[in-house]
This record gives sequence, C-alpha cells and structure tokens, in this order.
Amino acid sequence: MDDSDAVLGQIPRSMLASGDWVTARLDGVAFLEKAPLSSWMIAISYKVFGAQDWAARIPVALSAIGLCWLTAAFGIWAFGRRAGFYAGLTMSTCVGLFLFTRILIPDVMLTFTIALAMWAFLRALDEEERRPRLWAFLLAASLGTGLLLKSLIALVFPVGAGVIYLLATRQLFSPRTWKRLRPFSGLLVVLVIAAPWHILATLRNPPYFAFTLRSVPGEYHGFFWFYFINEQLLRFLNLRYPRDYNTVPRLWFWLLHLVWLFPWSVYFPGVVRLSFKPVDRPSRARLLALCWTGIVLVFFTFSTTQEYYSMPCYPALALLLGSAIAAGGAPVRWGTRALSVVAGCAALVLITILFLVRNVPAPGDIASALSQHPGAYTLSLGHIEDLTLTSFAYLRVPLAVAAVACVAGSLGTLFAKGRHAFLAAGLMMVLFFHAARLALVGFDPYMSSRPLANALLRSPKGKLIVNHHYYEFSSIFFYTNRQALLLNGRVHNLVYGSYAPNAPPVFIDDSQFESLWAEAERCYLIADQQGVQRIEGLVARADLNVVASSGGKFLLTNHPLPNSRTLGL
Repeated sequence: MDDSDAVLGQIPRSMLASGDWVTARLDGVAFLEKAPLSSWMIAISYKVFGAQDWAARIPVALSAIGLCWLTAAFGIWAFGRRAGFYAGLTMSTCVGLFLFTRILIPDVMLTFTIALAMWAFLRALDEEERRPRLWAFLLAASLGTGLLLKSLIALVFPVGAGVIYLLATRQLFSPRTWKRLRPFSGLLVVLVIAAPWHILATLRNPPYFAFTLRSVPGEYHGFFWFYFINEQLLRFLNLRYPRDYNTVPRLWFWLLHLVWLFPWSVYFPGVVRLSFKPVDRPSRARLLALCWTGIVLVFFTFSTTQEYYSMPCYPALALLLGSAIAAGGAPVRWGTRALSVVAGCAALVLITILFLVRNVPAPGDIASALSQHPGAYTLSLGHIEDLTLTSFAYLRVPLAVAAVACVAGSLGTLFAKGRHAFLAAGLMMVLFFHAARLALVGFDPYMSSRPLANALLRSPKGKLIVNHHYYEFSSIFFYTNRQALLLNGRVHNLVYGSYAPNAPPVFIDDSQFESLWAEAERCYLIADQQGVQRIEGLVARADLNVVASSGGKFLLTNHPLPNSRTLGL
C-alpha cells in the first residue's frame, strides 16, 4: 500500500542495493527518523526470498505469532494453563493486533520485546526461579533490541513499569532486588546491542552534537539532533517539525481500547474483581500488568499519539483478561451475553447494508465511490472516513462473510457454555479477519499504486516524476524499484534530509517540471486527480497523455504511446 507500508518496504531494498545498513534512504535522501532493526529483518527476508511484497511481511507475521505465543506462555507461568490459554487467545484474536499488523510498522516487534522484558523482569525477581541471571540477561537483551526497533520508548515503558511495580511492592530499595536484576551488567548488554548503530549513525551524519530546541525548516543539525531531540523530545512535546502527524483525542484514545481488545473487552468488568495484592505469583503478575498498562496509557495521554501507539500494553491487558476469564463469575457470564448481543447487532447492521446496496452498480474500482477527507489522513485510520454507502457495493463478499461471522459468533456465545463460548468468539474473529482481508483486496486500487507501477514497467524507458510527496505514491517506488524526481515534494518526512550536505537533487518545482515536460526525452508523471487538475495549468492538455489510471490516480507521459490517450478524451 502507499504511505508507510511501501516506504518501510523500500528502505531495506535501498540498504541492500547501496550496502549502507546504517543510514536509511528514500529516493536517495537520508531518512533519519526510524530505528533500523525492522529494516534489517526485512532486508534479510529479501536476501532469502527475494524483494517481494509478501517477503517484506514475514518479519511482522513472525513477530505477531511470537507475541501471541509469548503472551500465552507468560500467562501459563503466572496463572496456570487455563488462564494462559485465554490470554493467548485474547492476544491472537483481538481487533488491534490484526488491524495494526496490516502495514509494515515495527510496533508488533517492539511489543514483543517489551512483553519479554516484563516477563524476564518478574522471573528474575521470583523467589522460586532457579536461573535469575539468565532472566536478567534476557531483560537487558530485550531492552537493547527494543532500542533498535523504536528508540527510547523501548526503555521508557518497561523501566517505568518496573520502577512503579517495585515501589508498589516496596522492593525498590532492597539490595536483593538489584542483586537479582544485575543492572550494571545489564546496562553493558544494552550498550553492546544498541550503541554501535547509534554511534555509527551519528558519525556518518554530522554535525555530531546539537542541542537546540528550535525545530524549523531549512536547518540541518545531523542525525543526533534529529533522532533524539526532534523525534523524541520535541515530538512528545508536540513541537516537532515537520508537523506531518496528528493526534487522537485523549478520550477517544482511551475508549478505543474497547475496540482494539474486542471481543474480549466485554470481560473488563471481571478484571476489577481480581486481586492485585502482591502475595503470590498470580497477583504479582496482575499488579505488574496493571503498572505496565498504566505507564503506556498515561504516557500517551500527555503526548501526541496515533491509534496504534498503545499496542505495547495489549499483552498486559490480554494477561488481565485471560486471568479474569479463567476466574469466571457473574461478570464473565454477563460479558458473554453482552458479546452475543453486540455480535447480533453487528450482523443486523451488515445484513441491512447488504440489502441497501443489492442493486447498486459497481463499475470500475472502489475509488469512484469513496469520498475524500485529506485532513484525516494524518491518523492511521483516517481513510475510514472515506467510506460511503455506495462504496459497500464493491464489498459485497466481505460484507457477507463478516455477517456470517457475526451471526455464528452471536449464536455460539448465546448457546454455548464456558470454554466453548470463548472458542466460538475466537472462531468468529478468525472468520471476521478473513472478511477484512477480502475487503483490503477490494481497496487495493485505492490504497496502492501497483496497477500504475505495472503499467510503467511495461512502458518504454523515461524519466519518472512523482507529484508532491513521496509517501503518497510510495508503492510506485517499491514495485518499480526506481528513483524519481519529486515535484514540489520537499515536504513532510523528507524535508529534513533534503537539507543534508549530500542530498541528491531530486526535488523540482513547477518551472523545472515545465522544462522537462517540453523536452524530447520521454517523461512520466504520477499524480492523483487533484494533482492532474493543477498540472493542466502548467502544460497544455494535449501534452498530457494518459498511459494508465487506477484508484483515482494517473500515469501520464509527455509523448504519446500506442496505448495512451489524451487527457479528457
């Protein structure tokens, strides 16, 4: 898909091509805002399987599977096999994990390292643990690995949760605590893992040290300032430039966890009845999970946040929910009844939509039936606002599968008892996720530029120009593996690297575009409908030849091709 998905898939390919595994680049421009480990993992996958879109997703898929297993194993150790199974079931079938692993963001990998760090922390302190040194080492290794996945946040969450837990259990100032956690040898492990890349990135992208809090366009202060000051401190304070992001309203950020943990969020009332007094292993694990969840949610309450930023607390919530489900009682029984009602209502809504669009024609692709809300696209789920009733005519099969899932889930949770009801809920989500996957296929022409990339690969060679920002058509770069000139594209994520001393001259303005388009050399332009309308004010319509169009986006060339047509004809 366009945007971050293809961007994070193209960076590893650039690393393989250039041999530079330290500085990430997009279109030759230094891209300094991301830690490298997820890119390294994808690059290794490319080495083994080739640079394919499915190969890019292997590290994310394996991390998701590993996270589900880790959550179940943590739960089994802490609460017993039954609660551990429900914790793993919650993690593997909740909406949030499925939804936020459809794109190549490293958050599921980060969540795995944080969950492992939390388990290692608790096991290192456990009196019955026979190998506390091994678990202290795993704790440190998880922190170091997390630093290479998403920087300082990988330390803030587990260390913050651990300190709060030690304060709550009155162990913070106990010599025994620090003897078992081995902080000095642990710090050495963290540095051995994380320090080399940070040092190399600083040395290769000078100036080395700058500490100004002034973040404005046109200034370049090297890697260290951008990565630590701009991307960590100033982003937290909402003072970071470029301002290419938005934030979820605080109340919605909290309430949406009922969606992200669905269908298991109906059992949250059962969590309230659990014991958090640290008198045994289960209660200590629940207390740690509470501290773990609290540090994540409170941190992002005071920072800018996207919908998926709180994923690191999903395993903690899954542990609490698994413990509550295993404990049973009235809250769990009522939760199951509530789930049956919610699933039944969802089925009625889906069936109603299917009925309303039964005779609605669905010509072309889904883009023609969607509305546009550019202001919402700075949120990861902003495109949901583009849906219209007509657009569901293109999604009849996914709607039908989702309706079947909800009907089955409603009946299963209504008539089944105990474990069978929970399995029915899990199976409902598996079928629902399949419906969501089918819907994503329907959205492909709108969310991806792959059809245009395929048309470009079939066309004669020529100079490629992309209108506006790299991210808007990033799948063009991925599927063609070509560099391009960016027309008025010195914005957002590439603007900082564009001012680096060795930045390539890939940014052009309107006058340069007009000159290039008038030359004898063939040029290609990628633009959306709005961009094409603007381009018509720069060059004659007769010089805009449409090679291909898909999802409201166009591939144009300045000289006719046998299969092209003049714009507007």
